Amino acid sequence: MAWNILLVDDSRTVKAVIAKSLAMSGVPVGTLFDAGNGIEALAILRREKVDLAVADINMPIMGGMELVAEMKRDPSLAGIPIVIISTEGSATRLRELETMGINGFLRKPFQPEALKKILDSILGGDHA
Repeated sequence: MAWNILLVDDSRTVKAVIAKSLAMSGVPVGTLFDAGNGIEALAILRREKVDLAVADINMPIMGGMELVAEMKRDPSLAGIPIVIISTEGSATRLRELETMGINGFLRKPFQPEALKKILDSILGGDHA
């Protein structure tokens, strides 16, 4: 099964690195959606079938924390797994994100193998 994945980050470079890491991980990707902030992400989530969202915390207009909160409030989006990839990763912030219901966290910069491990735990199985 190919997974539809939404990348939410205001940096094109970071999204390119995540996309390359996804390709290297062996995770079968169907459609890779792209959003520059939480508002754009919500629009995509509400019109497309997305199996997993990967988001940054710090973005203009609507950041990752607000995106997670909005997704969890919307019954049609609440079940979509969310992975946060960010430079911000204090213990307090991680506890807050876990309480909000994220499924995984990676600190930038990250190794592709670390992303693969998180995706395998969320999506199931070994894809390589």
